[in-house]
Amino acid sequence: MKAILTLAMKDLALLLRDPMSLFFMIAFPLIFAIFFGSIFSGGGGGTKPITLLLIDEDGSEQSRAFASQLEEASEFTILAGPSRQEAMELVRRGKRPAYLVLPDGFGAARGQLPMGPAPKVEIGIDPTRQAEAGMLKGLLTKYAFAGLQDSLQDPARIRSIVDQPNGQAAGMPEEVRETLATLADSIERLNQLGQQAPEGTSEFGELNPIQIETTEIAAQSDGPGNAYAVSFPQAIVWAILGCVSGFSTSLVAERQLGTLMRLRSAPLSRMQVLGGKTLACLLAVLAATVFQLSVARLIFGVKPSSPLLLALGLVSTAAGFAGIMMLLSVLGRTEQSAAGIGWAALMPMAMLGGGMLPLIAMPSWMVSLSDFSPVKWAVLAMEGALWRQFSLSEMLLPCAILLSVGAVCFAVGVRAFRWSEG
Repeated sequence: MKAILTLAMKDLALLLRDPMSLFFMIAFPLIFAIFFGSIFSGGGGGTKPITLLLIDEDGSEQSRAFASQLEEASEFTILAGPSRQEAMELVRRGKRPAYLVLPDGFGAARGQLPMGPAPKVEIGIDPTRQAEAGMLKGLLTKYAFAGLQDSLQDPARIRSIVDQPNGQAAGMPEEVRETLATLADSIERLNQLGQQAPEGTSEFGELNPIQIETTEIAAQSDGPGNAYAVSFPQAIVWAILGCVSGFSTSLVAERQLGTLMRLRSAPLSRMQVLGGKTLACLLAVLAATVFQLSVARLIFGVKPSSPLLLALGLVSTAAGFAGIMMLLSVLGRTEQSAAGIGWAALMPMAMLGGGMLPLIAMPSWMVSLSDFSPVKWAVLAMEGALWRQFSLSEMLLPCAILLSVGAVCFAVGVRAFRWSEG
């Protein structure tokens, strides 16, 4: 074991002297994570419409008209809601941001504006989303007020009818014309009184067009806490692939330079030499991974749901890809061919396994294909402990697959290993 550790330390010392390898193991993955995390965190761009489940329990003409008004509004994406209880559960599970209920009596109250009590509605939203809640209340008040304005603030439209002797008022009885003119005068006076009163009230009572009752729904989201929880596992994949590629080609280079033949003349067995190289790769993968996750935790608030399961996932990932490194190291005869073969194998793994497109964004057919990529199980092991809230039994599958792949690849690589090019 001492010989294996000595050889591993030798390889790690050589790695630290190679700035380009360190860049692709540490700096490049970090740039990747920050760049794509910033894009997907929604820092730029305009305000998106609020997706709202709408439940019309009143079923009146007034409630349907208000629902149609909201559907036409650019600030909302209205979805026909299921029952109140089902909508509440969707919000609780984080599947929808909010719901709106138009309860019984909404239409009758809306028809009595402005003299009667304002119609009541109920919204359900996660209490941590105070900004969205405030915006939602403001928009509902805005569109509720629109109906009030239509009925109370357009005396000019009534006058235009009355004052057109050859238009719509042609043939209108004089008594009707006088009544309409009086109505227009009254509306103008009513609006003037409303403008003179304190904000939100008028001389004829409350001008609040809607009463909003808020139900706080504590969301139990099964999604990532932020976009960096998705981008950092992807970035770690590239750090791992950089380690695998670097160590696999270094073994080929040592064979070409005759270093392996000199080691063979020493009192070292094949398993000790290859074990030292594999251990060095495993430790490098762990070091690069821990560094990336430390940055994610300290700067971007990516906190694992289970540190112990995360440690299990990281060790399994490192062991799996250290074994893959050993297999790749015997596929090329020269350093250049080994590098080409290695990346030709690693790139499809990354593309299918979530190294480029996040697993949660993949179409179903691609998710099925990703089962054949070790990268998928590495990403799943990390996400399971970071935000998917995997239990120990759920973590065992990706970890077992990674360990099995590593063991098989290591065994094949050791069997096919050659001390020299001949």
